[in-house]
Amino acid sequence: MDKKELRSLIKTLKKQHSKESLLEQSQLILSKLENHQSFVEAETVMLYSSLPDEVDTHDFLERWRNKKRIILPTVVGDDIIPVELSKETDFAIGDFNILEPQNEPYNGNYDLIVVPGVAFDKNGNRIGRGKGYYDRFLCKHLEVKRIGICFDFQLVDEVPTEDNDIRMDEIISLA
Repeated sequence: MDKKELRSLIKTLKKQHSKESLLEQSQLILSKLENHQSFVEAETVMLYSSLPDEVDTHDFLERWRNKKRIILPTVVGDDIIPVELSKETDFAIGDFNILEPQNEPYNGNYDLIVVPGVAFDKNGNRIGRGKGYYDRFLCKHLEVKRIGICFDFQLVDEVPTEDNDIRMDEIISLA
């Protein structure tokens, strides 16, 4: 199965779940994340502001925004520009209808990067939406622990990969 076929399959599988079911699963997945040693020990965490078909991070971001340094991606051109989420940070709709924080770019270090994806496999391979934003960003931060989070139906036997694809160190789901 190629990447396009896999994206289509996952899209079909997502439609079999209600919004309520996905929100409940999201809360359980994020509970596993917040109890994970890497998250507990991390002071600076890059998360993401979720789209409707991703593990829902909105309440999680609010819960942690004043307890850890939370960094969120914004998209400028072909690149992810990290932005710190502070108490005063406002959001605006960015590219792809993603809520993006409006703040100065963050140029510091990370203890953990939490990554969304369309599909993941047991070897830590992932495919995203096909634009390569995360791969270009992650290749500059290979020393940082990378955890992918996903619904169980996003875990597949094998994700097709290319040389520039960056693997996750770990995947958290309910499986």
